[in-house]
Amino acid sequence: MAAEQRRSKHETEKQRWDRNFADLLQELRVAQTGVQILFAFLLTLPFSSGFPNTTNFQKDTYIVALLAAAAATAMIISPVAFHRALFRQGRKPELVRWAHKMATGGLAFMLIAMVSSVLLITDYLTDTWISLVLTGIAALFFLTFWAAVPWARRNWADDDDDEDEDEDEDENEKNEEAAEPSGTSRP
Repeated sequence: MAAEQRRSKHETEKQRWDRNFADLLQELRVAQTGVQILFAFLLTLPFSSGFPNTTNFQKDTYIVALLAAAAATAMIISPVAFHRALFRQGRKPELVRWAHKMATGGLAFMLIAMVSSVLLITDYLTDTWISLVLTGIAALFFLTFWAAVPWARRNWADDDDDEDEDEDEDENEKNEEAAEPSGTSRP
């Protein structure tokens, strides 16, 4: 939070909204690639030779994964369409707030699509109980790194700022010592 406050001293509110939107777009580019690859894979799956051998459970899981991937794709791409609709209307704060919500929703659907895909493939390849365990582990892994760690470290900047302040103090002390005439010492 302190880093954001220091940065806000040097940028206007418009610059801050522009930076937030640019940061969000960079994040969406990464997520968009992943979800589009998964969606493309899921779209081709029914046309593969082994798909007729799937159970009803696997077909239901496939439908969940496919629809979640479609929803994730729609939500992750939607900030671009939203930007087009609001372009040059001076509504960047509204755009950033809604784009954030859309990106968050897109990531939630992407989580469902990824976990459902893991369940589909592991259930096809192994016994159901093994696939449920492996899918549970995958879900915990995603939730750990996509939700728990970011939530636990949401004040990360404050910790980094404390370290930066300590480094700044050490550097200031070194500069003061270097500026003192030789032969004198600090009390």
